[in-house]
Amino acid sequence: MLPFLALAGLAATTLASICQASPLDKAEALSDCLSKSGVPTDALGSEDWKLDASPYNLRLNFTPVGIAVPTTVKHIQDAVACAAKLGVKANAKCGGHSYASFGLGGEDGHLTIEMDRMNKVILNNATGIASVEGGSRLGHVAYELYNQGKRAFSHGTCPGVGVGGHALHGGFGMSSHTKGLALDWMVGATVVLANSTVVNCSATENPDLFWAVRGAGSSMGVVSEFRFNTFVVPEKVTYFVAAVQWPTEERALVGVQAVQEYAETMPVELNMRLFIQSRFVNLEGMWYGDKASLTAALAPLVKKTNATVQLSQEGGWLDQLKHFGNGVNLDQGHPYNYHETFYSSSVYTKALNETQLKAFVSYWFKVAKKNKRDWYVQIDLHGGNTSAVTKPAVDSTSYAHRDYLLMYLFNDRVDKGVAFPADGFGVTQNFIRNITDGMGRSNWGQYINYPDPNLDQATAQTNYWGGHLSKLQKIKASVDPEDVFHYPQGVVPV
Repeated sequence: MLPFLALAGLAATTLASICQASPLDKAEALSDCLSKSGVPTDALGSEDWKLDASPYNLRLNFTPVGIAVPTTVKHIQDAVACAAKLGVKANAKCGGHSYASFGLGGEDGHLTIEMDRMNKVILNNATGIASVEGGSRLGHVAYELYNQGKRAFSHGTCPGVGVGGHALHGGFGMSSHTKGLALDWMVGATVVLANSTVVNCSATENPDLFWAVRGAGSSMGVVSEFRFNTFVVPEKVTYFVAAVQWPTEERALVGVQAVQEYAETMPVELNMRLFIQSRFVNLEGMWYGDKASLTAALAPLVKKTNATVQLSQEGGWLDQLKHFGNGVNLDQGHPYNYHETFYSSSVYTKALNETQLKAFVSYWFKVAKKNKRDWYVQIDLHGGNTSAVTKPAVDSTSYAHRDYLLMYLFNDRVDKGVAFPADGFGVTQNFIRNITDGMGRSNWGQYINYPDPNLDQATAQTNYWGGHLSKLQKIKASVDPEDVFHYPQGVVPV
């Protein structure tokens, strides 16, 4: 049962009518409930409201019915209880980097629970376990873990991304081939559920919930604290950029085939992606070791792809973090104000056959190159025989895509102040169809951290969670039967 929260001065009939109203009409009642519960909030129209309600992707600008700004677990509990009592959907927002603005609800009228004031990171050097509050950003976590004990866990590259959405849905980055996904390092979490209770989950405590939060966490609750295992960072790593010259479809076909073949058995110490833009193509990555050993490892691929290594830089752990973070200050917190306007999508595949490779390259040269917007395709070498992502069993977590070799991010963006064209979506959508046409439905998927906002909920659930969806829907029904933590592409209870 939900704990009763008195809405002072409201009769039961009034409360019932409020619950039936449209979400945005509930702002006053929600504000009153949050205030009386002692939950900090952003005042409508204030600078904090403008900052916290501003999406990373300016193409998807939604209006919350309220913004709670918790600094304690009790604040989160009370915010969730107010939302549930009034029939308002609630969503945690951590870094605010969701490509589809899911932290703002993915639609108008949700309660946003802005977590970024809760960002403590405490490393237990005796156990190697890090306690990380749910509003921490990746750069801040990395900075603290390094300074507290020269330790880390595997995660993505952008310093401003929130640990919450990132780790709850996968968490691929420039250590993943060597060290796995961010969620693979999670050993426990403290979660506020839809009935406003607080539970801990781990492999031995609420194990079904722990399975679900590692891949579909934002549908299950609000994580107030993560507990991650960590590793001692290497003393030396080498990051690199290698330009490839593929002026024709034929040369590009040979090159992409070579990259794909290399991914199957590349050294475990290597982490790499193929970055394709209209004007250039690069191989980019990071090696756990020195420059000489990287050069030897890359030599066969460099020869087959006609690559030229333009940058090969030895450095320490923080050096590579700064490089892949594009020089942005690592220690990011509140306030954070970074925005773009774009359309994104993704796909996972196994190794492409000759027909599929030809279709991909042909579309790239004949159609995508004519797109004058600032687009790119990033192909992460995700799986393969040596990848740490593939080592856990496919069903060990709700992340459903461990057995895929390649993970593609498609991003098509416009300049600041320019609206994305209504007819622009087809370029990316058709790019993906050219890859997946003819594939069995079980032979490809999509990554919720690279979401396609244009998918309907049923399609999104299938594409993001594949064979794990049925189990996830049952767990969702047990922890959030009224779908309080709803968003347009989340798991729905059955």
